[in-house]
Amino acid sequence: MTIMKSEVRRGAYYDSVVLMQLQKALAELPGVADAGVVMATEANKELLAAGDLLPADVSAKADDLLIVVKGETETAVTEAIAQVDQLLTRRKAASSSEYRPHSLAAAAKMLPEADWVLISVPGRYAAGVAEEALDLGKHVFLYSDNVPLADEVRLKQKAQAKGLLLMGPDCGTAIVNGVGLGFANRVRRGRIGLVAASGTGLQAVSSEIHNLGSGLSQAIGTGGRDLKAEVGGITALQAVDMLGKDPATRVIALVSKPPSPKVATQLLRAAQATGKQIVVNFIGFPPPGHKVGNIHFATSLVETAELAVHLATTVETSLLSPMRRTVEGYVRGLFSGGTLAYETVLGLTAVLDQLTTNIPIRPDQKLDDLNRSQGHTIIDMGEDEFTQGRLHPMMDNDLRLRRLRQETADPAVGFILLDVVLGEGSHPNPAGELSPAIADAVQAGKKVIAIVVGTDEDPQDLNGQIEQLAAAGATVFPSTNEAVDYIFNRLPALESSAPSVSAAAFGSSLAAINVGLESFYESIKGQGGTAVQVEWRPPAGGNEKLMAILAKMKQKD
Repeated sequence: MTIMKSEVRRGAYYDSVVLMQLQKALAELPGVADAGVVMATEANKELLAAGDLLPADVSAKADDLLIVVKGETETAVTEAIAQVDQLLTRRKAASSSEYRPHSLAAAAKMLPEADWVLISVPGRYAAGVAEEALDLGKHVFLYSDNVPLADEVRLKQKAQAKGLLLMGPDCGTAIVNGVGLGFANRVRRGRIGLVAASGTGLQAVSSEIHNLGSGLSQAIGTGGRDLKAEVGGITALQAVDMLGKDPATRVIALVSKPPSPKVATQLLRAAQATGKQIVVNFIGFPPPGHKVGNIHFATSLVETAELAVHLATTVETSLLSPMRRTVEGYVRGLFSGGTLAYETVLGLTAVLDQLTTNIPIRPDQKLDDLNRSQGHTIIDMGEDEFTQGRLHPMMDNDLRLRRLRQETADPAVGFILLDVVLGEGSHPNPAGELSPAIADAVQAGKKVIAIVVGTDEDPQDLNGQIEQLAAAGATVFPSTNEAVDYIFNRLPALESSAPSVSAAAFGSSLAAINVGLESFYESIKGQGGTAVQVEWRPPAGGNEKLMAILAKMKQKD
């Protein structure tokens, strides 16, 4: 038979590391079979109940400390609970004896050079602490989880408007100025900047970069929800912009679990605008190819690191955006080859928003009216709906010529993309038939791109076909990948009206204020950084009503 006793300490807050250590110390005492020490949230009480450690008569609220001990005798259990204060005192004596401020504002005055605030308090309080940090003009590393999505969006929008960076919530790792935050590995400094919406992804890539002999300028964690449509990639876009302007960064690597397609497009366009070499690994997101413009796609974390290291050591990269001849307007593709059309859709999906087609990769890309283009549009004119009662467009260009003239007349069109497929059974002179309409399109200010597929032994004369198309003003390529690359390099850069993140916080050293897990404070100090630990307690003792009143009073101030 075992004896179980509990003790509730009202409004007594300790971080999870302290509680874990206290629980372990109690469980190791003579005669103790098991112990549980938690803040009495409903989730924690459910865990105690699952381990048969929750007394039926216990009454504890989320801001209370709940101590439960199970043992062989009543004496052993009673003596164990009696030692709680002694164990806590012993731990406090073993920790730093430095003065610790009790508020974030006091810590900011104590360490005015601190640009960063690390926050690892329980999720229900985290948004309030983060908002206070932003109001003090500090960048935020928000480790805390269970922060509502609406709070994340609000806080990130506020940070963006102030030119500050908010990493998180649920941001497990980052490396700033050579100092690892959270669960980061120790890596040397170098020329690669890393932006990751995946904590372990950041660790895996940064570790491999180090193991390959290279290093990192900065590694920015965004939190796992940043690339969702609701958040819009605010932190990732800020980080790419900052690293793009950083002279110490030559290559930028982007790592994420599957992002929102729209956010992925925005992020890739922003990365393109930096003019630096970009390595992308959006896990589960179909890459458009090995390379588009200055963007290289990797399919594994190891390959991401290998590509980044290779580019950082072998490719000269401009610190400014390259001079590009941009073309305004929509892309319209008129294809006779289905696979070529599909490959083009795949290539452009990653870099163009509002792409529609009759061969969609995603449901939102489905073209509503086959006879009318909408935004960026790629049409496979060899599909059944176009060939009923007429020859395939590889043999008969009539329908494609009609559509080409239609696109030429549309002032919103910037690019017109065609394929010309040679070989047995195809039109004997497709370039000759298409060239007059191509010349009209070029005259109207359109950029016409032709993909020619064939060999020098085909009856249409490959070189002759290319010469006719070029004479009409078309830019000719032998593959869809080169055509997509050409278009991508001429898309207008995305402009952002939000203030850029100040480069002042990204230099040679790190000074930070830590609110929450003391182990993060000790880690910063151990890596040579400067830090202050806040002796944090829940506001208003965790009383939700009183917290709401205090928040309203603060807003009136």
